[in-house]
Amino acid sequence: MNSKPPCTRDDALIVIKRLREAGHTAYFAGGCVRDALLGLEAKDWDVATDAPPPRVRELFPAAQAVGAAFGVILVRIGRSTVEVATFRADGAYEDGRRPSSVRFTSAEEDAQRRDFTINGLFLDPIEDRIIDFVGGRQDLSARIIRAIGSPAERFGEDHLRMIRAVRFAARFGFEIEPATTDAIRSLATRIKGISPERIGDELRLMLTPPTRTVAWTLLWDLHLSREIFRFLPKVPERLDFNRSVFLNLNKADPISMGLSLAAAVLCIRLQTESIDVQAFLTKPEISRCVRAMRQALRISNDESEEMAQTLANLQPLLQSDPPTVAQKKRFLAQPTSGGSRHLMQALVTIDLHRDRIAALQRKLAELSEKGNVAPAPLLDGDDLIAAGFPPGPRFRQILEAVYDAQLEERISTKDHAIQLAKSL
Repeated sequence: MNSKPPCTRDDALIVIKRLREAGHTAYFAGGCVRDALLGLEAKDWDVATDAPPPRVRELFPAAQAVGAAFGVILVRIGRSTVEVATFRADGAYEDGRRPSSVRFTSAEEDAQRRDFTINGLFLDPIEDRIIDFVGGRQDLSARIIRAIGSPAERFGEDHLRMIRAVRFAARFGFEIEPATTDAIRSLATRIKGISPERIGDELRLMLTPPTRTVAWTLLWDLHLSREIFRFLPKVPERLDFNRSVFLNLNKADPISMGLSLAAAVLCIRLQTESIDVQAFLTKPEISRCVRAMRQALRISNDESEEMAQTLANLQPLLQSDPPTVAQKKRFLAQPTSGGSRHLMQALVTIDLHRDRIAALQRKLAELSEKGNVAPAPLLDGDDLIAAGFPPGPRFRQILEAVYDAQLEERISTKDHAIQLAKSL
């Protein structure tokens, strides 16, 4: 995700004081004000001012003009990089993401062009007062996400705001008010105009924390998920949200997860509405789902590989024949086995393979407690050559079979391993 270096409140306050001393209006703005009023620690302290960009650069010669056309200057103070934005009004949005032009204006008009009322607040740290032109304080108290002005206009300007509404609602446990909800549903198809990278950035923030079940339910209810995940082979028309705890994995103690695991959960959750788990857990089906997630979210190569392995790990465990001890130990030795075990538990929450998975989880726990699920092999290729075996394609099969016997404690010495190899 695109991000600037963090900044502290104290460093941002230095910027505000210097602007004020030079005769300008300057406030804290946006998310930092919202978080402060909610009693949360703000990640960044952004500054809004009536000083135009050239004036900001005059007052801070080392500033970096990263978005001067939009009135945004980065000011380096201490160890912080403070984003300083000139109060502005936006021109027409022609690409569903950014305005084609801006004009510099007052704080009140600047507030009107922002996305949601809770993000349209200013804080004057010198006089210690909140400046609220949009009813943001009231909506914070009422725990409401409300678009500023006309919701259809706000989402028509910047389609990504529809997903941001879901992220804020899930993060803070707020309700999205009806007019804003209706506008999202009616404009949901426009989300296809937003780049997968930007959508992926937002979903990374909302589907990895413990509040992901709320976010997923809202994405589906507001018709956004079917647009975002339209590349999946099969997306059901309906979804049973009595089973939506699937994304929570552990209701008693919700956990955070990486995007690769969240994507694997979503794939298996959506696809098993149409086909059974064993039919889904095949190499072609998994590959199709991974490709679809790469298209939808632009997940990285590493995340794609982790997602594929997390799903593929389940195949030998949930096939018709019960897994052997060797298969279970090989599973536990995989770096992605933790995610795969969460997936199994997720299947239990939607009543799939409940008894089998419960028994399997007990066995896996027992093997984990014993430790050393991946001992060094008793034999390698050099040992086979030394024992007179001609190199060839059978080498790998023999070594795998011998290692399985070692994992199952049917052999324990190199001599036993050589004897078994010869018998094979």
